[in-house]
Amino acid sequence: MSHVVIAPDKFKGTLSAREVAAHVAAGLAAARPGTETVAIPVADGGDGTVDAAVAAGYRRVELGVRGPVGRSVTAAFGLLDGSAVIEVAQACGLALLPDDELAPLTATTRGVGELLTAAVRMGAKKVVLGLGGTATTDGGAGLVQALGARLLGDDDRDLPGGGGALTRLAQLHLARLRDLSGVELLLASDVDNPLLGPKGAAAVYGPQKGASPEDVAVLEAGLAKWADVCEAALGRTARDLPGAGAAGGLGFAAQLFLGARMRPGIELLLEMTAFADHLDGARLVITGEGSLDAQSLYGKAPVGVARAAAAHDPAAPVIAVSGVSSLSPDQLRAAGIAAAYALTDIEPDVAACRANPGPILERLAARIAGDWLG
Repeated sequence: MSHVVIAPDKFKGTLSAREVAAHVAAGLAAARPGTETVAIPVADGGDGTVDAAVAAGYRRVELGVRGPVGRSVTAAFGLLDGSAVIEVAQACGLALLPDDELAPLTATTRGVGELLTAAVRMGAKKVVLGLGGTATTDGGAGLVQALGARLLGDDDRDLPGGGGALTRLAQLHLARLRDLSGVELLLASDVDNPLLGPKGAAAVYGPQKGASPEDVAVLEAGLAKWADVCEAALGRTARDLPGAGAAGGLGFAAQLFLGARMRPGIELLLEMTAFADHLDGARLVITGEGSLDAQSLYGKAPVGVARAAAAHDPAAPVIAVSGVSSLSPDQLRAAGIAAAYALTDIEPDVAACRANPGPILERLAARIAGDWLG
């Protein structure tokens, strides 16, 4: 019997990807009883990446790590058959800052290194780091410190965490750096910014993390010093690699020190959740996210799902659900999406949609059933 694959990302701020899938399935079942559905919540490497992995069968592992401002936080990663999925925002995300107090100069990625160490100790030989949503601009210095490196200032003392302190970096000691040469590390991100310059981590993303123009100058100088010292120590460069500026420069450290490779986030997550296996016999694929807009066209989850479905033989039609949509029919078709359905098609008041999205989404799914399931 043919089935419907439901593979949405979250509706940010209202519904998790799992909840979106459940409401769509409920709406389809109400309109067309007996419809077989397969729910595959997805993510593009940012918020919700671990949840998507767990929904696909990964075991959730929780532990306490150092948060962005040094306080212990509880973070989780997914683990399955020697593969781990880590969401860096769980260790150094903006949402972890106390009382929304931004810390652009002092936030650290140290907790990410602690998550990575724990995953490797538990047998992970392949690790996906989902980048995005970080409070940090430390160039991945905290990550490297957590793996055993020492960063010393010109007073021979260990530097405190954060990108602001990197301007005082004088020595980098790597004798105790953990050897992860046997681990395949993949960075799930669509950010291709270099580490430095007008398109770099500090200039582009620093202000989003609370950095003033003066702070941006300090962070840029610190990242430049960090790159100079690291590249001299390792005898190779990484500052201009695509994605070096991702996650406040964590992409730089991961590529330089750990040999990490950048991959589009949604592609990686679809591979790790065996998405293609569920397309055999699918009559329809339903994807989506909270807002379908121009940004969705640049590697976001719905377009990634559509591309994967188009590559399957035979291809199944793909439609999208969202809270709001500003994409034209031509833009949707170019992205491989046959049609889009938004909550605002039923309830024009966006505030009402955000307050009670589940029932509206079920009504929308019933409309989809009428249009696509005969």
